[in-house]
Amino acid sequence: MKLKRAVSVILVVGVVLTWFSVSLAVVDLRRIDEVTKKNVLTPADLEVIDEFMNDAVTDLVRTEDFTAVSKTRSIILNHMADKAQPSAQGQYADQFFESAYKHISEAIREADALSNESKRFKVITNLLILVENLEDTRLVDLAVGQIRRENGPVRYWAVRAATDPELWTKVNQNQGAATRLAATILTQCSQVAAGSDAEVLRLMADFAGRIDTPAAETLLVRVADARIARYADWTVEYELVDGVVLKQLSDKLAAADTPPAALAQRFAQLYSVAIQRYIKGQRLDVLKEASKNYLVTVLVQTEQNCLGRLLGAAQATITRLVTAGDLVGLQAEHDRLFGAPGQQGALPARLNFTYGAEGEERSTPIALPDPPQRPTLP
Repeated sequence: MKLKRAVSVILVVGVVLTWFSVSLAVVDLRRIDEVTKKNVLTPADLEVIDEFMNDAVTDLVRTEDFTAVSKTRSIILNHMADKAQPSAQGQYADQFFESAYKHISEAIREADALSNESKRFKVITNLLILVENLEDTRLVDLAVGQIRRENGPVRYWAVRAATDPELWTKVNQNQGAATRLAATILTQCSQVAAGSDAEVLRLMADFAGRIDTPAAETLLVRVADARIARYADWTVEYELVDGVVLKQLSDKLAAADTPPAALAQRFAQLYSVAIQRYIKGQRLDVLKEASKNYLVTVLVQTEQNCLGRLLGAAQATITRLVTAGDLVGLQAEHDRLFGAPGQQGALPARLNFTYGAEGEERSTPIALPDPPQRPTLP
């Protein structure tokens, strides 16, 4: 890789920021375009593919300019295996993705050595976006290895690249490999769910919903717990994500012969705190308009898409009460569904769960406290 050598030179002359902000456009397209026209590839042609990938990845990590990065990424994508002659596509693809794995791996390792944290994570993020765009099973390990990074954009693109639905269409062609890879991703995600932001949790929930294993259920529980905790301390953001989490939980509950109590409890508790936030936020006038609109969408769509399946009959009361602005009625419907002191909720009765920890009986969901004293909420 040229990246390490370039970094050394630039550090000597003291213009690191300039180096990262300018694309050097070192990619030689003439030679790689000639290779794509050939029917049979020689060792020299395979070397051209490797050099193209080396130059392209190096160019990609040398700039923070969005237009330049996007252009380099497009150049790489436009030279994937399906651009080669049909008779040479196997040779071309093997070398293309072998070189991609090698040079992206090297670039990530070299980026890790950069002392400037901002630059380090921007480089890794750009590389993960490329991995996601390439959608090749041979590269997925590069994304999985970055899931536990604490940097938000890096984790987002790592999870997105590792769980991409189009990629998994290919992964699932080998069920043994798919099972092993899914287990690794689910474990990695479960370990960092508590500290992940809303969009990352959405990706995790969507992936867990597509996998039918106990590990997938564990991840959904961790995702729901993370969201419930943020409702509880009034730091929750982008409530629209909870519509996805609730839908994935309800789908697994509806499909199970015996609904898992842990999933049922999280569905009820997460839906409960969303309703409580809407009611209390309205009464105290502390919700921003976006937050209010997100909550309305979650409350109504979850009733329409989930409650009827779980309770065995169509439900429309929440939609009617939200439309009418009837907070008193909405609180009463909340208590009917989830439970209140001296009153078992319809969901706990139907799905046979309580809100307590293992061995602890609790008939009511956690009550949302008043928000901290501050002008507005996120």
